[in-house]
Amino acid sequence: MFSFLPGPVLFALSLSLLIINTVLWSGLISLGGIVKLLLPIKPLQLGITALMNRCMWAWASCNGGILFLIAKIEWDVQGLDELDKHGWYLLVSNHLSGFDIAAQTYLLRNHIPMLKFFLKKELLYVPLMGLGCWALDMPFMNRTSPAKLKKNPKLRGKDLATTRRACEKFKHMPTSIINYVEGSRFTEDKRRRQNSPYRYLLRPKAGGIAFTLAAMGEQFTKVLDITLVYPDAPKDILFGVMSGKVNKIVVRIQALPVPRVDDKRYFSDPEYRVDFQRWLNQLWADKDRLIHQILQQHTASVSATEPEKQPAKAPKE
Repeated sequence: MFSFLPGPVLFALSLSLLIINTVLWSGLISLGGIVKLLLPIKPLQLGITALMNRCMWAWASCNGGILFLIAKIEWDVQGLDELDKHGWYLLVSNHLSGFDIAAQTYLLRNHIPMLKFFLKKELLYVPLMGLGCWALDMPFMNRTSPAKLKKNPKLRGKDLATTRRACEKFKHMPTSIINYVEGSRFTEDKRRRQNSPYRYLLRPKAGGIAFTLAAMGEQFTKVLDITLVYPDAPKDILFGVMSGKVNKIVVRIQALPVPRVDDKRYFSDPEYRVDFQRWLNQLWADKDRLIHQILQQHTASVSATEPEKQPAKAPKE
């Protein structure tokens, strides 16, 4: 609607609307969190959580409305037909920008339960955000550092028990948990520093996803492998979206069987861990090829729509 406006004006408009949208819905969700704290009755808390999930759905929907106002984005999506609103899912995705979460919550909001994230325990004390995420039943983790684990391997079991306790509430309500297994947003500089074997991805980290599967793997219906591509975006994707400079978002969703992870073997048997890492590496190699294919197809389609250059006329003698 307003895509004709200059980029800086669109950025200021979209930023203002995004702040208003986030403050409004996070405030309502935080109020729900206060009610949950004051009335610790399990059936009532579950009902409040369901209501707060609808607030998060509204936040995601309003984000889509903001996108509609500032840009003409073509969504090229495959794989939504296989999904079930009442299922339990573990999502693994590549990570490109701060816009990824908004894009994925908007796209998936009507197809799977609202997304949950594992959060650092310190975030619990952030105003609005901490209470809001707690009200949405997002698990807060106090992960033990690698140095402490090396000194005392028994602490691994403590972390796993904490994860299981945090996920107990997911047994009562369909849930989707997302894991960005690269651990960081992709940049070419990070890829080179890692000496990543992939062209468009960082090396995947198996620990987090194995931890989640060991804690609650039996609850998941499917693993959703999500591939996200912004084929025409500038280097700063978030700024590009908010400035109306992104015209296409490509998403590919593949539903996979849930791999079973034996926590005792994973944390004690190096060969078992290597096998799981091999599964994840193969998933990432396939994703890298898919991204390359998507980018090639986009380049070919852009070239096909560009007007052919007319041959230069010979100068008059």
